[in-house]
Amino acid sequence: MRLFHTPILSAIAAAALSVAAAHAEPVSLATVDGPLELPAAPRTIVAFEMAAVDTLAALGHAPAGVPEPLYVADIAAQVPDATPAGSLFEPDFETVAAMQPDLVIVGARSLKQKEALSKIAPVANMSVGADAITDGLAHLAAYGALLGEEEKAAALSARIETALAEAKAAVAEKGGKALILLTNGPKISTYGAGSRFGWLHSALDWPEASEGIEAATHGEAVSFEFVADVNPDTLIVIDRGTAVNPDAQSGRVTLDNPLVHNTKAWKEGRVLFLSAPEIYISSGGAGSMLTTLTEISDGLAE
Repeated sequence: MRLFHTPILSAIAAAALSVAAAHAEPVSLATVDGPLELPAAPRTIVAFEMAAVDTLAALGHAPAGVPEPLYVADIAAQVPDATPAGSLFEPDFETVAAMQPDLVIVGARSLKQKEALSKIAPVANMSVGADAITDGLAHLAAYGALLGEEEKAAALSARIETALAEAKAAVAEKGGKALILLTNGPKISTYGAGSRFGWLHSALDWPEASEGIEAATHGEAVSFEFVADVNPDTLIVIDRGTAVNPDAQSGRVTLDNPLVHNTKAWKEGRVLFLSAPEIYISSGGAGSMLTTLTEISDGLAE
């Protein structure tokens, strides 16, 4: 026997939501553009910034809407029920609107869409800059405060700080001077201290094998002869090609040539092939920071 008719149930639900809204406390999110004031802690979040998806999932608040494809397998495994809401660059506005989010998060790749998305819901710019560790830790604390997960955020932050200290110690002991190479199929480019991967030098106190590298978004195109002339103690390799296309020529194949083999880094086994999706696509995310820092410590220890 039905005790209540549907209209009565709807009225009860609406009343409950009204009471909850009346008791909701305003919250503030520290964003790249300054504080974003919200009427209450968001329940439905759509994130177009991969570091945000990573960190929110790590805090137990996986976004309801995410980009597609996600590229990072470990992050995808944490958001199996999330709704595809567009790509990293182009939101699906209809899908986002239908989800009625309380908050939309954008990053560097989706920042151009902030104004358009703001017509649907409050939008937070949570881009991660060249100092990925500092930005990532700041965003982690901000999400923790927003969601009432300060203790979880502090615990995660402590793990990241420990991993950072261990990586710095490994660099000081065995890292020497490093050269960052990005492979993209058969092409290679290098990044210096002022680049998007510059935190590998600054945060880890890791000297550059070649100073004055152009701080371009896609790096400075170089040749294998350049790598041989620089002759770094350590080669840090980021395989961009396979990060976005599994069928691309791998960085290991690209660097398999006599000029690279003759470097001190290759001869002494200090060629670190970092997991490209984490450092290239979701850099600054809680899990991604731990992955990269651990790979550096373990790679230099071998």
